[in-house]
Amino acid sequence: MGPYVATIVYFFISVIIVLIGLFIFENMTRKYKDMEEVKNGNTAVALSVVGKIIGICIILSFAIYNSNVIYETIIWGAFGVVLQMIAYWLFDMFTRNFSVEEQLHKNNVAVGIMSLGVSIGLAFVIGASIT
Repeated sequence: MGPYVATIVYFFISVIIVLIGLFIFENMTRKYKDMEEVKNGNTAVALSVVGKIIGICIILSFAIYNSNVIYETIIWGAFGVVLQMIAYWLFDMFTRNFSVEEQLHKNNVAVGIMSLGVSIGLAFVIGASIT
């Protein structure tokens, strides 16, 4: 497959995986809907969503770098989305003093920044493990 065709295929696969990941994350939140909150100007939720998008894209970039065939990228991308969900769940679980989801809903920007950082930071760890 030529490099231009491969780029287009990887692009579309990546967009689809990001959209699926966002759909799954959207359904993980029980107290609000991510895109509705973003539409209403909730900066904390927007930061959290951006972290998820960047995190998934970082994992996909590592998958593309380290995969010899396209289906490996799809598998690693899906696995990365699952690990990102686990990371979000652990982040919420280990913040005993407050609910991350509740604080994001209240537009707590500090929690939004932490969520963004967790998503991006762990994406590098997850991505680096793809070899």
